[in-house]
Amino acid sequence: MQIVFEAKESVNLEVQPQKIPIHHYLRQPQRLVKAIADKKRITFLGEDCYRIQMQPLGFLDLYYFQPTAVLRVWSTPEGHVYLNSVSCELKGLEYLNRRFSLQLEGQLVPLEKDGRVYLKGEANLTVTVDLPPPLWLTPKPLLLTAGNGLLKGVLTRIKNKLMSQLVQDYYDFVKSEQEKSPSSPSLLPLNPL
Repeated sequence: MQIVFEAKESVNLEVQPQKIPIHHYLRQPQRLVKAIADKKRITFLGEDCYRIQMQPLGFLDLYYFQPTAVLRVWSTPEGHVYLNSVSCELKGLEYLNRRFSLQLEGQLVPLEKDGRVYLKGEANLTVTVDLPPPLWLTPKPLLLTAGNGLLKGVLTRIKNKLMSQLVQDYYDFVKSEQEKSPSSPSLLPLNPL
């Protein structure tokens, strides 16, 4: 029995303008990866790809597993950041690894409006899985509620980390760059995003 779980999360965050515009910071997508995951759980694989070991998860208090995803994260010269899943493995649920697919797509874009700077983004997560026989008798609405809720929880945790850590890392980046060149009041031109 195959089932599809889906979740979507969006970000709309105001960022205090700095002497170095945020799109310069966002050209370094590895910083975004470090903002959404614990450094100890990230492995850089090359070519914009990262392996991220997530926190262990549980489904219906019956199955416990730890997802490990390979994500491709890249940015454009304008500071638009994109994220796509390449692969995923479920440690602890080997039965499902062959009967499971994950698709994660996301983007984060800096925008300027009325002299204010915003980060706007969206992430879409879809999981398709052939359920193990013990779950075949479980009512589909219950499965969908549990699965969609699990995915929404994952995206919400990522969003919360992004909103708190990415902005702080941006401010730290600006401070660090200014300390490297204290004689220059503005290292990079303040161009509109």
